Amino acid sequence: MSTKTQDSIRRPRADALRNRERVMEAAKIVFSAGGPEASLEAVARQAGVGIGTLYRHFPTREDLFEAVYRREVEQLSELAEQLKAEASPTEALRRWLRSTVQFVATKKGMMAALAIVMNANSELAAYSYGHLTAAIGALLKRAVDASEVRADVNADDLLRALIGMCYMHDQPGWQDSVLRLLDVFVDGLRVTK
Repeated sequence: MSTKTQDSIRRPRADALRNRERVMEAAKIVFSAGGPEASLEAVARQAGVGIGTLYRHFPTREDLFEAVYRREVEQLSELAEQLKAEASPTEALRRWLRSTVQFVATKKGMMAALAIVMNANSELAAYSYGHLTAAIGALLKRAVDASEVRADVNADDLLRALIGMCYMHDQPGWQDSVLRLLDVFVDGLRVTK
């Protein structure tokens, strides 16, 4: 391999990786609060980087939306793995569903932009659906195998119910209502012994 080729595939510098992470964290905050019209300049300011740094990592607003979305989907997948080791099967399922409500809450300010990205990128929709279904499916299977919840529901059923609960509510305080409904829903899944 030539030196030029080796240089072109060199890993990003540590400061560049830190800047990318700071931009993504800032974007999550700014876009969630300000919706799809929130400026990239506000993101750069929140991250403490120049606008040029933001554009080097994310050439378009859609690239930034997609990166933030993918990272949060991955974090939900990781949470499912962590919960399998830390909590009882039903409580692990409940805690993951509750965390997903927070994920949805941060996306409500980004819904218009995410819809554009999702429609233009069916791979992203398949990616997120696959990861979320696998995460909730593993938690559900564990709870069913432990005879703690009914076996006649599947991961699609749970996601559909969760999404329906989250998107039916867009008034202030909607999260508290959804969290209460989730508790009722999960309790309704329990096997009575």
